[in-house]
Amino acid sequence: MKLLKPISLTVLIFSFGITIAQKNYKKEADVAFAGEKYFKCIDMYKKAYTKERKAAIKAEILFKIAEAYRLSDQCGQAEVWYDKATKAQYPDPVALLHIANCKKLAGKYDEAIVYFNKYKAANPSDTRGEEGVQACTQAQQWKDKPTRFEVTHMPIINSEQYDFSPAFSDKKSQEIYFTSTRPGSTGAAPSDVTGQSFADLYVTKRDKNGKWSEPTLLGIEINSEFEEGASAINSKANQLFFTRCKFDKVGKFGCQIMTAKRAGQKWSEAELIPIAADSFAVGHPTITPDDNTLVFASDMPGGFGGKDLWYVVADKKSKGWSQPINLGAKINTPGDEMFPFIKDDGTLYFSSNGHPGMGGLDIFSAKKLGENQWGEVENLQSPVNSNANDFAIIFEGNENKGFFTSNREGGKGADDIWEFYIRPLRFALKGTVKDIETKKPLADAVIKLVGTDGTSAEVKTNSDGEFEFEKNGNEDYIKENTSYSLVVSKNKYLNAKGKETTIGHTDSKIFVHEYELQPIIKPIVLPEIVYPYNEFYLTDQAKDSLNFLYNVMIDNPNIVIELRANTDSRGKDVYNNKLSQKRAESAVNYLIERGIEADRMKPKGYGKQVPRTLDRDFGPELKKGTVLTEAFINSFKNNKELFEQAHQLNRRTEFSILRTDYVSTRPSQEGEQK
Repeated sequence: MKLLKPISLTVLIFSFGITIAQKNYKKEADVAFAGEKYFKCIDMYKKAYTKERKAAIKAEILFKIAEAYRLSDQCGQAEVWYDKATKAQYPDPVALLHIANCKKLAGKYDEAIVYFNKYKAANPSDTRGEEGVQACTQAQQWKDKPTRFEVTHMPIINSEQYDFSPAFSDKKSQEIYFTSTRPGSTGAAPSDVTGQSFADLYVTKRDKNGKWSEPTLLGIEINSEFEEGASAINSKANQLFFTRCKFDKVGKFGCQIMTAKRAGQKWSEAELIPIAADSFAVGHPTITPDDNTLVFASDMPGGFGGKDLWYVVADKKSKGWSQPINLGAKINTPGDEMFPFIKDDGTLYFSSNGHPGMGGLDIFSAKKLGENQWGEVENLQSPVNSNANDFAIIFEGNENKGFFTSNREGGKGADDIWEFYIRPLRFALKGTVKDIETKKPLADAVIKLVGTDGTSAEVKTNSDGEFEFEKNGNEDYIKENTSYSLVVSKNKYLNAKGKETTIGHTDSKIFVHEYELQPIIKPIVLPEIVYPYNEFYLTDQAKDSLNFLYNVMIDNPNIVIELRANTDSRGKDVYNNKLSQKRAESAVNYLIERGIEADRMKPKGYGKQVPRTLDRDFGPELKKGTVLTEAFINSFKNNKELFEQAHQLNRRTEFSILRTDYVSTRPSQEGEQK
């Protein structure tokens, strides 16, 4: 659509033309159409059609009727007349594109895809056909998976006419100005564009119970005999910016941004902000939180399409504004970008029919990167956006709630104002703690939770070994955009650690953690440490294996261990004892180099003195509980594979807990990390 809809942009009408009375219905209709007086021209074209005899001109009239319906936001009727035009051999395949877009606006995405493909076949060089197919596919996916926005209609504010473009008009967000074409406006005649009253600014106020009052018309300082709407107010709530569209002496229709200042409850007479020549349309103002930059929509030259977003910067010396600057190709498209709003955090919101969307106009956002610079454009998706026109969003400060405009089903009139809030993400973390060997649940284990936001909490497991972090009074333990560290501890067990994060999560979630704690009543075998034959220095693979023990020491800062190196039963005792001692010392020295205190570790080489007792099954012949004595291993001499496996299991490095009351005498060293 050229306009958001005739009235919504009648208050940024972006329409121009001269009304010329003609006896010929076709000529009169063409003049009215050129002036974007769609309501007026439709009846003229229908009369002209009944009098026209030439088939080509009749097809053209059918197309113009369809265009007038489409541009006056009556796509259902437009679709009917486009279909008539194509059947009458209207030559321009753009009629197929408009039928596709009308079906898309009606939410008939499958049918729309059929017509987008027809248009693509008829005009393969135009990318709008393929883009339409992709947009419909994406829109259906968004519709099937709505975001966390909750949308509610506001019947007390809306009428059966056009009600749109809300703007907070006080510091506490308890008062809203909005645009309406309801009866009672200050304009004398109905609009030739819509047939309704001229648009004016109205106000509604919220009481202490959260209820909005019946809207009332603003005074003549703001509303005039022309069209007013699409407003914004500065941070002090004492300067209003709004759009006014009016006729000049020869009937030209154009829009400009006006401003008025408030003293107490009364506004001064509105004055023009001279941004562009009268021959261009300027409107939809919004002001940045620092009151330094005015962002608006305009069709002035130098843009990227129909209506672009521009901005001007306040000049403190002249008390005026800079020359207009286009927001650039990242924001603007060959289509229309309108109704900007800047949230307190600098995020830019606007409506567009040029970026991929769900219907006509969709609402988009772009995060602030720097001074008057914004990042990638993102569609707000369903349910804020729909197959209809959705635009003019505002937020209450930095809160996740506000208002926007839509002509979707379920409203009261043509355009209606809707309320929204963003449902908060809800997170919880629960899990179980068990004994790693018996797999039995551990009661009274302590789970400590520490967040990057500075929060901390502790819970204990119940008799079934279960724990949960959900609600802490009225607040959630687990919050958005936060990372957490967990430490699980229980007497006579080694600690366990975990991590979790909600960063990047866009849906609520319950995180589930399962921990198994290692009892400290017997030696714990380390991952396999392989030494070169007859050597005791550590290979890179051996160091990797020792990192397990390093992490255990870090996670359990109060333990003192004996690090035990064992050989197999082959070789002389004296030699094996000496080699195993050096291997144990080599392992301890590596851990000291990594920052573990020397007095927390006692190296001990046992040679072949302590055969291993298997803590789990290693096959049908090597069952849990088997003691790998020399005699037992020699029973496999005729089975070379089992014989070597048993010897290898005896060649091990393990540790046992000597004490659990160690207190460090030195501060933490930088670099002591997992």
